[in-house]
Amino acid sequence: MSQFPDEQSENGSFERQEDAFRESIGEPEPGRYHLYVCKACPWAHRTWIVLRLMGLEKAVSVNFLDPIRDERGWAFREGEGHGPDEVEGFRFLSEAYRRTDPDFDGRVTVPVLWDKREKRIVNNSEDDICRMLAVNFRSLAEHPIDLFPAELDLEQDALSRKIYETVNNGVYKAGFATSQEAYAAAFRELFGTLDNLEMRLAESGPWLFGENLVETDWRLFCTLIRFDAVYHGHFKCNLRKISEYPALQDYLQRLYFLPGIAETVNFDHIKRHYYVTHDDINPTRIYPEGPDLSWAGRG
Repeated sequence: MSQFPDEQSENGSFERQEDAFRESIGEPEPGRYHLYVCKACPWAHRTWIVLRLMGLEKAVSVNFLDPIRDERGWAFREGEGHGPDEVEGFRFLSEAYRRTDPDFDGRVTVPVLWDKREKRIVNNSEDDICRMLAVNFRSLAEHPIDLFPAELDLEQDALSRKIYETVNNGVYKAGFATSQEAYAAAFRELFGTLDNLEMRLAESGPWLFGENLVETDWRLFCTLIRFDAVYHGHFKCNLRKISEYPALQDYLQRLYFLPGIAETVNFDHIKRHYYVTHDDINPTRIYPEGPDLSWAGRG
């Protein structure tokens, strides 16, 4: 049975739903906005990384949801690395969706950028939120780095789209496929792109655009950091591990050990979310002890 039946095509391929809330903000106000994220989710993880890179912790507050999602959706529960909703007192993130749109009937997702004054969701697209944090909130940033340099605009946008389609979402298209053909197609595209990125980094690193560290790098990072621990086994993306790609593994480690990044990565949340939540793929809900992540200071 499919994890998300409403997002399954007739040929067995996974077709992710469109984000429902895509508004932008005007002049940013410190303290007005709140970010709901789950540390296990790669989409939410990227927004949290951008917020920290920009130094926006004092301007935008953050809440962390329980990595275990059941039939009621994302929940605010007390636990290690997550806790109650500190802004609205919601028990479930679905309450924020219904307060914003009582007729919303899609899948509730993270991240969510919440307007504390208007009491509604501004945006639930990780792409939009990252750009707003990097551009719109720049005046409030303690260290306003340029994650979307104008001179790379077209090239960066094209590479980001390719990485999204075949890597970020590609692992999900492989993992949630319900036909052999759909799985195989996603699998080939995924590893075709990873092979190309390996060559790109080997030839012109250290980052995807040489010396320019941009948002596209963090887009890729959030999938790579989960790959060996989850996607390789759980989603059957098992042609190669990232640790078997010398340039990609070196790139992943350089990003991971940049100041403040390692502490955003919670492998316990990541493994428990995927292996326990996706019980159609893993009915026993047993999550693995491995792999060896000693390079990251983890067992």
